[in-house]
Amino acid sequence: MTSETIDPAPVEPPAEPPVDPSGASKLPPGARAFFDWLVVIAVALLVAFLVRTFVIAHFVVEGESMYSTLDTNDRVFVNKLSYRLHDPNRGDVVVLHQVTGASERDLIKRVIGLPGESVEVRNCTVLIDGRVLNEPYLDPEVVTPTDCGGDYLLDGVVPDNHVFVMGDNRGGSQDSRVIGPINEDDLVGRAFVVFWPQSHWQWL
Repeated sequence: MTSETIDPAPVEPPAEPPVDPSGASKLPPGARAFFDWLVVIAVALLVAFLVRTFVIAHFVVEGESMYSTLDTNDRVFVNKLSYRLHDPNRGDVVVLHQVTGASERDLIKRVIGLPGESVEVRNCTVLIDGRVLNEPYLDPEVVTPTDCGGDYLLDGVVPDNHVFVMGDNRGGSQDSRVIGPINEDDLVGRAFVVFWPQSHWQWL
């Protein structure tokens, strides 16, 4: 009797589930959309935080020291990078942070004098190094010969890394005539636009 060898029947491998070529998870569509929105919102909040911290901030004007250029409750955008990229320029409208004793406050003023310059106010006219400063931004109905804060003479010159600031409402501004030149490290940034209220919109 002849013996025969019988090959076992080939074993079929178990069927694998089809693979989604997109690699997407098996979350329900509603859950995926919710997750996507969470990511978008988180990224948007992070960007807004970084921009507000390092690039642009907004401030609300309080008081009349910059009237009529700025009025109470005007809202301005401030470029916080400006003075990391270049020195302050005469005529810039700046926000500065002042610490006096236990109190802190933000002021908004205009740069008038730069390092190494002498500053004098005579008969309501500002003189820089003895020369009259042209100030087209002043409102002649606000700054008058009888309402400009009086004569002033800076003792010496504006120190290095400092600026001399004044308000556009000369008779109603507590500025470098009172608090002295401002260290550039105390400048928060340059105010460049009034964005609210809409009727006050203007570049600064």
